[in-house]
Amino acid sequence: MIITICGSTRFKDQILNTARDLTLMGHIVLAPCVFHHAEDTELTTEEKIRLDNLHKEKINMSDAIFVVNVDGYIGESTYGEIDWATRMKKQVFFLVEPPKPEAESEEATPKEADVSEE
Repeated sequence: MIITICGSTRFKDQILNTARDLTLMGHIVLAPCVFHHAEDTELTTEEKIRLDNLHKEKINMSDAIFVVNVDGYIGESTYGEIDWATRMKKQVFFLVEPPKPEAESEEATPKEADVSEE
């Protein structure tokens, strides 16, 4: 399976660890390579737009995304990536499963996504 990792760039270590784990499981992993929040560097508006567009292209190439949402945190950009992946009919997996809206939580849904199968 080809999986793109999504999540805040402040979670550099967790993203790299997740990429390693998924790779060892036999998946092809696409991930952010610029961690401006973790490295406390500034990007121009053009660079941010270019990186956002590149990440959408990575999602387009993937079968699924894996959201590295440490302590459940999902920022605005990551919400946009989840929305994009959903609209592109990609599977979405989470490090920390987000709470379901009340209406959905009453329905029978799988508790954990298994990305170990290819």
